[in-house]
Amino acid sequence: MTISVYIPLLVTIVLAVLAPRAARRPAPRAAAWALACTALVTAVGWLGSLALLAFTGFAQIPQVAEEGHWSAAALRTEDPVSLSVAAVSALALAAGLASLGVAAARQVRHVVWARRECGRMPGDMELAVIDDEVPQAFALPGAPGRIVVSRGMLRCLGDLEREALLAHERAHLRSRHHVFQAVWRLTAAANPLLRPLAGAGAFVLERWADEEAAARVGSRTVVARAVGRAALAAAGAARPAALAATGGAVPQRVRALLAPPPAPRTLPFVAGALLLTLCCGGLASAASDSENLVDSAERAQCAADAGAQGAADVGVRGVAWTGHRPQRPHDACCGHHGPGDQEGHRR
Repeated sequence: MTISVYIPLLVTIVLAVLAPRAARRPAPRAAAWALACTALVTAVGWLGSLALLAFTGFAQIPQVAEEGHWSAAALRTEDPVSLSVAAVSALALAAGLASLGVAAARQVRHVVWARRECGRMPGDMELAVIDDEVPQAFALPGAPGRIVVSRGMLRCLGDLEREALLAHERAHLRSRHHVFQAVWRLTAAANPLLRPLAGAGAFVLERWADEEAAARVGSRTVVARAVGRAALAAAGAARPAALAATGGAVPQRVRALLAPPPAPRTLPFVAGALLLTLCCGGLASAASDSENLVDSAERAQCAADAGAQGAADVGVRGVAWTGHRPQRPHDACCGHHGPGDQEGHRR
């Protein structure tokens, strides 16, 4: 197997280091989509590369080679991947898949909890005001979702700030930000190196909702003031496991809202797209190399079987030339007899 199998692993490491910082500069909506695509592609590339590396170790086990009808010796000779690397890759793959399963179960429980909470909230409209003096505001995803605001939070904000707060939470629901969160959580579970992408993604989602709220209210200052006051009011309150206006790095969010809207940037996205293409190309090349390797090992096994059968046939013919006529296994199984044996029976 060539160096291509390691390309997805290297691309994942590079993007895990560079992507979180680069995602804070472009427009948050585009950055969120870029982070989601990056997490998905690199997670698949990571697991695929580990699977190909682990396969080289299992394929050299004699019992596995016998079931697959390939030559373990030929595979061991042609494959430069050591058994230690294959064993480590197999362990990492097993750990990643197990962690992914646990994260998927948690995500399902979270969705069930959110839908159940939506049904428990008072009223049947999008906005649910709860009689609680603890300042809190968050969005519950569902079909449809609900915006939950406590009376304590409403008392902390003015009219325009309340409108900005509701626009922020409505942006979370309308853009289905919980789906982005699920993608980052699952990919980070499969590959711990992607956890920085999940952290950066949470900040980008809040920035996305901030920008949509600013466009809805028509004032970036009002939204910045609403975010700051809501965060100060809810500083001592327990935060629910949902999308909240007080989430993310609040000082950075307020600073971004007080600055002009982010200008369009193309260079980070082009560079990221090239790296993701390199990741996909490396994985495809490694898979092709692995297939060719197995085909070569299968041909070597066929050649070995043919040589063994030829040697057996030569041995049988050599015995026949000496005048001895031992009963061949095929004749013994089928019950066939030669002409001499039939003549002997007649006599």
